[in-house]
Amino acid sequence: MIPQRTLNRAIHCGGIGLHSGKKIELTLYPAAENSGVTFIRSGQTVEIPAKSEFVVDTRLCTTLGRDGVTISTVEHLLSALAGLGVDNARIEVGGGEIPIMDGSAAPFVFLIQCAGIREQKAAKKVIRILRKVAIEDGDKHCALRPASGFRVSYLLDYDHPLLNNRHVSIDFSRQAYTREVSRARTFGFLHEIEALQKAGLALGGSLENAIGLDSYRVVNEGGLRYQDECVRHKILDTLGDLSLAGLPIVGAFEGARTGHACNHQLVEALLADPSAYRVESLVRSPGDREEVAQPFAASAAAAL
Repeated sequence: MIPQRTLNRAIHCGGIGLHSGKKIELTLYPAAENSGVTFIRSGQTVEIPAKSEFVVDTRLCTTLGRDGVTISTVEHLLSALAGLGVDNARIEVGGGEIPIMDGSAAPFVFLIQCAGIREQKAAKKVIRILRKVAIEDGDKHCALRPASGFRVSYLLDYDHPLLNNRHVSIDFSRQAYTREVSRARTFGFLHEIEALQKAGLALGGSLENAIGLDSYRVVNEGGLRYQDECVRHKILDTLGDLSLAGLPIVGAFEGARTGHACNHQLVEALLADPSAYRVESLVRSPGDREEVAQPFAASAAAAL
């Protein structure tokens, strides 16, 4: 049996909200078996499960909401939890968004690793893809296909010399999330960031928490963390968005030029078609390959 996992203890951090520009406190707590990931605003009682049915906005980021309470920019933290194989956690947020930290999932990975990861008694459950599900929107498209383990392929294609026809494929049963994806930062064009801030958005955005691009180069003093960092950040976001299916996915994701909206539509299309997937517990039988037993095998091993 492959067990479910939660945090070993509660852990706290603080950071700046990307859109509000305000200091936001964040605490991660262990949670019971089969409870999944839930969010709660400090001082309130409304719990928001990290599931696609609670997605209320996908513009600029993924926003969850319930009974009038919303929490934005959840994708990087959800990506870190999924990448490290954490099934159950309770997240208390002292504001309307998750702090942006350095624009990647690496600070959340560090936080989770500092808290420690504890195995639980119940078997890990997954969604196994049985047949292709796809979404198309003009030149944007994404799909989930049957596969052993979990793989993500992404094509980034913007009219920019650093973002033109860039493709990355990662097999997470063999390649570690922490090494290959977690440090990739969000990115944006300087003129777009300036326009957003004039409109009262992205008030916390800076070169401290994003890759800034002018018409031909990266303007951050330290350059890029990966040669193809922007594509890897798209994969990071995808993992966070796909985790809103409610369980880890065993299958292959293929995306081109997509963002949070298409990712959400894909998860919704998957869950709306019971013939496209099967929920199953992960029980390793003699002779099973590791990628069959654990979709995030390499990352899970690195987290322990």
